[in-house]
Amino acid sequence: MAIITSGSLPSPTRHRDRRSGALAEIRTFWRQFFARTFNPYRPELHYMRGPGPACRAKQRRRNGTRTDNP
Repeated sequence: MAIITSGSLPSPTRHRDRRSGALAEIRTFWRQFFARTFNPYRPELHYMRGPGPACRAKQRRRNGTRTDNP
């Protein structure tokens, strides 16, 4: 004796939506990856944290003082 149960099979449109959603996620990932990887503007490479040793030396010469502490 066989038992037949009613269940819903996945519809092709639902499967297609899931697939297109996965493709959209992959597409979004690669777009963001390439945008971040090949972006020529990298502000952290040009960030200055303050006056450097040349500026300090110039200030010392101007003031006429010579100290070893920066």
